[in-house]
Amino acid sequence: MWALFMIKNAKKQRPVNLDLTTMRFPVTAIASILHRVSGVITFVAVGILLWLLGQSLSSPEGFLVASAIMGSFFVKFIMWGILTALAYHVVVGIRHIMMDTGLLEETLIAGKRSAMISFVITVVLSLLAGVLVW
Repeated sequence: MWALFMIKNAKKQRPVNLDLTTMRFPVTAIASILHRVSGVITFVAVGILLWLLGQSLSSPEGFLVASAIMGSFFVKFIMWGILTALAYHVVVGIRHIMMDTGLLEETLIAGKRSAMISFVITVVLSLLAGVLVW
């Protein structure tokens, strides 16, 4: 009898709206999701960058082709995005290593603070990558 009462109460307490566009994620969740996305971007970019490297090292003509490809604004923008994703992935990876080794506290406040610091460091590195690419 008690189990039936608990099941009925559990069903009433469930959220009705599960629309992800109306939910606000905490900064730590955003950092985690972006870390995964930047990892996928970096993984895909390795193939592109290896192809470009192979093209540039194949011959003097291949180098000229690779230089011409890198001269495009669109390609420079993609390269900037790849470098930004790589920078973010490395910065947040270091954050995770520091948390795993105990150098950072594993409290909610410390997690929020370190996520925000990671975002700031990534913005600075992204600006430096933009200067490097352009």
